[in-house]
Amino acid sequence: MKHIILVTGAGKGIGQAIALEFARAVRHHPDFEPVLVLCSRTAADLDAISLECRAEGALTDTITADISDITDVRRLAAHIAERHGRIDCLVNNAGVGRFGTLGDMSEEDFDYTMDTNLKGTFFLTQALFAVMERQRSGHIFFITSVAATKAFKHSSLYCMSKFGQRGLVETLRLYARKCNVRVTDVQPGAAMTPMWGEVNDEMQALMMMPEDIAVPVVQAYLQPARTTVEAIVLRPTSGDLQEE
Repeated sequence: MKHIILVTGAGKGIGQAIALEFARAVRHHPDFEPVLVLCSRTAADLDAISLECRAEGALTDTITADISDITDVRRLAAHIAERHGRIDCLVNNAGVGRFGTLGDMSEEDFDYTMDTNLKGTFFLTQALFAVMERQRSGHIFFITSVAATKAFKHSSLYCMSKFGQRGLVETLRLYARKCNVRVTDVQPGAAMTPMWGEVNDEMQALMMMPEDIAVPVVQAYLQPARTTVEAIVLRPTSGDLQEE
């Protein structure tokens, strides 16, 4: 049976790793036939990850879209409905961050962060959950952060957006449990992704890698439909790296 799996922010970092891990799962699960709908703002990144996933035996479908743009969100949801007719898994991975002291944050920083992490995530989830509700099946992952439960001094807007995502997760569960839809909150700590910018070797040695997050996500999806992994929390063994 084909599994229609949408991964947002699939061009880089954790999203890229999750897409590739879903593709690799084909090796160990012969009955698992993923169709990976890969979404990113950058077409070249999508082309690269699509080739990697196809080399592993997965089918792919790429669509360039910016989750912060509500028109793109609607176009993405319509694409799923028109081309695939169903959705088995949504990985809400696309996310952005602006960091600095509380006093340094501008209105443009606020809008940039909230338009993707809250507005785009909410409306894409709203549209695709409606499809899952009708199917009475599906799985929605939110790649939030340990910053969804813990404050960091230079992450005021990022923490605000991630606390907000967690509120959506908990509210969505109230609906999802009534229609056999699974919801998983994935809270990574410091992982080596482009959001961190330039990182010296000493810090890199302490950080997780994107594939460390991808493996348990795919394992959670492959659990029997009767079982939901509600939360996955992953931190570097040395603990949180950001200043509290």
